[in-house]
Amino acid sequence: MLKNKTVLITGSTSGIGLGIAHGFGKEGWNLIINGFGDAAEIETIRSGLEKDYGIKVIYDGADMSKAESIEAMMNHAAKEFGGVDVLVNNAGIQHVSPIEEFPVAKWDAIISINLSSAFHTSRLAIPYMKSKHWGRIINIASAHALVASPFKSAYVAAKHGIMGLSKTVALEVAEHGITCNAINPGYVLTPLVLKQIPDTAKARGMTEEQVKKDVLLYAQPTKQFVTVEQVAGTAVFLCSDSAASITGGSINVEGGWVAH
Repeated sequence: MLKNKTVLITGSTSGIGLGIAHGFGKEGWNLIINGFGDAAEIETIRSGLEKDYGIKVIYDGADMSKAESIEAMMNHAAKEFGGVDVLVNNAGIQHVSPIEEFPVAKWDAIISINLSSAFHTSRLAIPYMKSKHWGRIINIASAHALVASPFKSAYVAAKHGIMGLSKTVALEVAEHGITCNAINPGYVLTPLVLKQIPDTAKARGMTEEQVKKDVLLYAQPTKQFVTVEQVAGTAVFLCSDSAASITGGSINVEGGWVAH
């Protein structure tokens, strides 16, 4: 595995993103973490990553719904590290509601954060990657990039869009030593998933325990939640020499969900 590379992970102050930060930290890669949260808690995370892995870690609180904020973050990365070698687009939000009741503001926010932000980070990261003739773009999509579930219209639309964006970028940068792939996790027990359980229970007229068993894990034949470590390991693999010819594709980490 290459050393002295820099990884930017959006939405990495908790959940899957933080797990990916730990995965690359263990490999000795410098990190740029991003996300919202309590300032003191984020500083504890940042300094802990530095201490645990002996790497340089910076935090940028860019708002992934705002193009100008994303551009400022990428400029910050360039100032600190010269540029971004590995871009992991992970930031995402969720809202569960029947489409006729779906708040328009929520739709716009989900499309902006879950899809458009990946366009902005990618367009700004690629010139540096081209100059080095090496780069990796990893989009954290979802099993919902391949299949749908009711009451999640914006999320499913955004994740299908991420899959299309991944393929298009891969084709455009294929001769520049850059790969672009998606990872499709199933249900991972993260804060994002935990937050949607009450809304799903309300929308379906079920208890929260019924949602976990009969909705979230119903489609995963393993009947096990995916772990953040499994997703992180997949991301690290995509940056290895063994994965150099994997591009424009996706890896499903979803307990067999889409095999139905």
